[in-house]
Amino acid sequence: MSLLIAWQLKDKRVLIVGGGNVASGRIESVLAADALVTVVTPRNGLHPTTARLIADSHRVTYHDRMFKGPEDLVNVDMVLTAIDDVVASREISDMCRRLRVPINSADNPALCDFYFGSQIRDGPLQIMISTNGQSPKLANLIRKRIEQHLPKCAGKAIERVGTLRMLLKERAPGVGGVVGKERMKWMVDVCTSWKMEDLAALDDTTIKKLLDEGWEKKRVPKFEQIVGKRRRLLTTLPTPPLLGPPILAFIGGAACAALIYLAHLRN
Repeated sequence: MSLLIAWQLKDKRVLIVGGGNVASGRIESVLAADALVTVVTPRNGLHPTTARLIADSHRVTYHDRMFKGPEDLVNVDMVLTAIDDVVASREISDMCRRLRVPINSADNPALCDFYFGSQIRDGPLQIMISTNGQSPKLANLIRKRIEQHLPKCAGKAIERVGTLRMLLKERAPGVGGVVGKERMKWMVDVCTSWKMEDLAALDDTTIKKLLDEGWEKKRVPKFEQIVGKRRRLLTTLPTPPLLGPPILAFIGGAACAALIYLAHLRN
């Protein structure tokens, strides 16, 4: 079994050997983690998506050639190979192990120090389903089932709670101790007593009000006390479909009928 971790790649150097469809997925994944990417592969093997990513991102350096050897591994923090040549993949893997550089070799779990799972991303929300390299397809199917049951506003709610937590730390700074415990308990109470869509509806103004009316008074106010009933109604109702001519005609007809009826009552 493997250990699931979140690897911080911001400004770390990731070497990707290969330029096909699998390589494009690898590039997208590490770019999403703010890595500095180097791609090594002949141009005649570039997948269109890979070529676009190379052209569009200033964080990608491209070398139109084959992998040279240990000289390509200097100052590299991670290596991803996505090539069809099994012998070359093994040689690169052996070099990385000697240099203690973590490596993932696509479609060859025996050569991998870590695996890419099937991922769900919604802003700061990240969920990974891993089968330890045994069944990527099943991992993808499981991901789709989980994705269907996630609240649509989960990512936004996490962003807003992150802002609330940051501003709370500014008001009540410190690590550990009595204040730290009180701060943690208050955040837990807010997250468990408010609905996900309520948290997603917070903005900078209502976050400040929540801190003023909640944290400062040592209580967790209700959503309506901070945001109001009207705002809640707007955030919880499903988004209606676009109004086409038949719907507009029905609404217009209903409005006219109501006006005629009211005029009749007055008379």
